[in-house]
Amino acid sequence: MTTTEAETLSVVVEREMPFSPEKIWRALTETHLIEEWLMKNDFQPVVDHRFKFSADWGSVDGQVKEVEPNRTLSYTWGAFGLGTLVTWTLTPTGAGTQLRMEQVGFRSDMPQAYHGARAGWPRFFAALEQMLARLD
Repeated sequence: MTTTEAETLSVVVEREMPFSPEKIWRALTETHLIEEWLMKNDFQPVVDHRFKFSADWGSVDGQVKEVEPNRTLSYTWGAFGLGTLVTWTLTPTGAGTQLRMEQVGFRSDMPQAYHGARAGWPRFFAALEQMLARLD
C-alpha cells in the first residue's frame, strides 16, 4: 500500500430495502428519477459517459466506470478538488435488495468533503427510499 492509499478514507452506507434490484437500478440510472432523490443531472448508465450532477451549492463532475445492470454501478465523483469513486452494489435478498454505496478516495487533507459525504449520503438514501416507495 502506498502512502497515498493509506491516507484515503471511504464512506459506506448500506441498507436493506423492500424493493427489487430492477426497481432500485432504475432509480440509480434514470435521469428524471436521479433528480428526485439526488441532483439534477445528465447521467447515462454507459461506461465512459461523462456527466454532471447539479445542486444549488455547486456541481459534481463524473464519469461512468462500471455498469452491470441490476448489480453494480460505479462512477467518479469530482467536485472542489475532490476525486473519488462511488460504487453501488445491489444484492437480492428474501425481502428485497441489500443496497450498498461506497465512496472511496477521500484524502486526509480534505476532512470537510469526507464529513460532508458522511452526513449527506444517509440523507440521499432516505430520499431514495421515499422516492422508491412512490415509484410504480
